[in-house]
Amino acid sequence: MTTASPHSPKRDWRSFIRSPIFDLFQFAILVAVIVGFFVESTETLGYNWQWYQVPRYIFTLDEGGFRAGPLLQGFVVTLHISAISLVLAFAIGLVTALFRLSGAFSARALARFYLETSRNTPLLIQLFFIYFVAGPVLGLERFLSAVLALSLFEGAYASEIFRAGIVSIPRGQWEAGYSLGLNTFHTYRTVILPQAIRRILPPLTSQAISLIKDSALVSTIAIYDLTMQAQAIISETFLTFELWFTVAAMYLGVTLTLSLIVNKMERRFRVAA
Repeated sequence: MTTASPHSPKRDWRSFIRSPIFDLFQFAILVAVIVGFFVESTETLGYNWQWYQVPRYIFTLDEGGFRAGPLLQGFVVTLHISAISLVLAFAIGLVTALFRLSGAFSARALARFYLETSRNTPLLIQLFFIYFVAGPVLGLERFLSAVLALSLFEGAYASEIFRAGIVSIPRGQWEAGYSLGLNTFHTYRTVILPQAIRRILPPLTSQAISLIKDSALVSTIAIYDLTMQAQAIISETFLTFELWFTVAAMYLGVTLTLSLIVNKMERRFRVAA
């Protein structure tokens, strides 16, 4: 019976398929197919690409130095809204999850009411309600109304992720914490939540990416975020495809960066475990 040598063509082919070079090759083919599709589509539509006009809407370099264009200014506003909303959404989600698991009936009922109303109504309706109805009563401006709407909407989904992570921890971990003399709060903080976070990082990342994309809806209440700035420029220049592709690429850059950061955190957690 013969066996393949270490340098046989079959083994070399398998190693090539598993190598990063093959991944890059597949990605290049995919990009070429997508570009070809769009080129064919635009030729059919008779669209005249004007990519050379896009950079000045992102930034300009002149005698005065670097100046952010409207797209970059809107991008900063989007990041600002998304960052604050993300922190608040995770805080609201964690508190709601703890309320759902609480032994108090009032806490469970309050959490249930919040979850059902937030998850079963569109974000756009909630945004309009907070800005046009609750905003004038509470004295909320556009920015705060947008942050509150995003935080409450995404927090409802984050709460179920937190709850799933907490209930997945074996009961023995609770008993171990109590046996060490820890109360419920310290058991959560030092025993349960650190283990739960490791398990729920991927779905939390997906929820964070969803929040960043949903932030585009704040343009409906006249906040000049990235989407609103793009709409204003398109109405003046008619650079529809160029600007929307640029906006999509900027959103993609943020979400991919977030995914890479979380992947590194997951690797560190595995090493620490």
